Formats: sequence, C-alpha cells, structure tokens
Amino acid sequence: MFTGIIEELAQIKKINAKNKFLEIEILSDLSKEINIGDSIAINGICLTAVSSNEKSFNVNVVKETIEKTNLIELKELMYVNLERAVSLSSRMNGHLVQGHIESLAVINKKESLDWQTDLTIQIDKEYLKY
Repeated sequence: MFTGIIEELAQIKKINAKNKFLEIEILSDLSKEINIGDSIAINGICLTAVSSNEKSFNVNVVKETIEKTNLIELKELMYVNLERAVSLSSRMNGHLVQGHIESLAVINKKESLDWQTDLTIQIDKEYLKY
C-alpha cells in the first residue's frame, strides 16, 4: 500500500529489454534503504525491487504491466516519481492506494485551472465502480 505522496524524483540510469520484460535501474538516494522484494511505486505503479546498492536499485517490468501502463515510454536519463510502501508505523498522509493497474483509459479532455488539472476520462463500464 502507498499514500500517493511522492518521496523522490529519481533518474533512470539504464533500461535493459529482456526476453519478455524490462529491467530498469534507477539512481536514487532511497536505494540504500530499499531491500530486495520491497514494493516501490514508480510513477504510481507498484513494482518490486530485485536488487539494490548504495546508489541505485533495479525493478523488472513484466509483460502485463508493460501492456497496461505507459512504462514502455520511459527512456534512460528520464526522471520518475518514487514512493516506498507504507509501514504500519508510517504516518498516513495522502490516501491509501495499491498501485496495481487494472485497465487502460482514454483521456478525452484535459483542462488546466490555476494550480490543478482536470481530466475527463473514458473507461470500460466494468471499471466504473472503482
């Protein structure tokens, strides 16, 4: 679970296209606190750390996640939003979110108003209850 509050803007160091997945290495000040198996939200999408060191950590992006998100559009040297999963002792600022992607939607309209952006989204009826 995540709160939706971004902890860090981090840079992508390397993207390796493997047989059926992507391996992404991210330079991060948080990497020294990230353990293998930890859930990390990258641009709001829950992924799992597969390795880490003092300066970076790696995640794998499987085929289904590639098909249902825009992570395929990431490029080396781009920046991504990072958030570590909450713990039971964390303050619960923001909202409780899973970061699991269920469907794709189409943005029909985008309107910027002062300090906010309103989106009108078209989504399959079966997901409207969410």
